[in-house]
Amino acid sequence: MEALFGPLRPLLDTALAPAFTALGSPVSWLELVAFVLAIWMVVCNMRVQVLAWPLALTSSLLYFLLFWSGKLYGEASLQLLFAGLALWGWWQWMRGRTADGDELHVRTLGPRGRLMALLATLAAWPLLGLFLQHRTDSPLPFWDALPTVASITGQWLLGRKYQENWPVWVMVNLVSIALFALKGYWLTVVLYAVFVPMSVAGWRAWQRQLATPRSSAVAA
Repeated sequence: MEALFGPLRPLLDTALAPAFTALGSPVSWLELVAFVLAIWMVVCNMRVQVLAWPLALTSSLLYFLLFWSGKLYGEASLQLLFAGLALWGWWQWMRGRTADGDELHVRTLGPRGRLMALLATLAAWPLLGLFLQHRTDSPLPFWDALPTVASITGQWLLGRKYQENWPVWVMVNLVSIALFALKGYWLTVVLYAVFVPMSVAGWRAWQRQLATPRSSAVAA
């Protein structure tokens, strides 16, 4: 942390200072702000509002700082990837096109696409787990790796407005609840517990958009 953040150390120490205590573990100001931004982001995703992406960018950078300080290197690195994907997703929702040249709209991936996404995720999971096990001091390498690789899949699906992103997030959120509970990030546990029903609600909201003629669908 010292070598990575150097001059920012005093500001980071302030951000990591406890705002309050939950279940015997301190909840930092950093975690609290990231929590609020992440909830707001998911609400915007459910409504297919482009504001979700700058919120995702900011909350990802804050969670990077939090997770790196807790030695969850897979999750921390994922947040940097999320920050990059937030910029990509922002551009996709503003300028992206389908293979047919249409503006991006809520759609389904199809059976073959779902299978390919599943196989890619299952293949990447043990590879990342082994890397974290042998190259870092992560205490939970395979627990850390699963939501990391699945989140990459979910983020790509979300950026391209595929409805299948929502069941992926349900799985990611359930695994993450256990991971963050083991690390004592109780506010983040609450966040991911809230994310589960929100992901189900987002799934249903996007399903309604699929059933709505595109001319009357919510603009992205």
